[in-house]
Amino acid sequence: VQLQASGGGLVQPGDSLRLSCEDSGRTPNTYAMSWFRQAPGKEREFVAGISWSSGTIRYGDPVKGRFTISRGKSRRNLVYLQMNSLKPEDTAAYICAAGDYVGMRPRDYTYWGQGTLVTVSS
Repeated sequence: VQLQASGGGLVQPGDSLRLSCEDSGRTPNTYAMSWFRQAPGKEREFVAGISWSSGTIRYGDPVKGRFTISRGKSRRNLVYLQMNSLKPEDTAAYICAAGDYVGMRPRDYTYWGQGTLVTVSS
């Protein structure tokens, strides 16, 4: 499993952004995949997660109703995070992870990618 996140950038409050996470590993990806975020000086926080079948989807409370996680229909190794109505408090490094189920704790995940930085500022 080799996870690579992309799509971060600098946006203004209220804007939208879509992040992508791709597993470029050789073995077929049958894992649950999730997004966490970590702001400077803060703990890593669960954002959203999706099971391999897309049958289970979970969101952290701060992003419910604003963020949507999805998985490629034909390319199950791709996961997207559509972020709408962004707020300054969404500023963080967004990190994708893969594990056996959609847990909400960092320790629920075995594989981690590099983060992509999202900055929401006017």
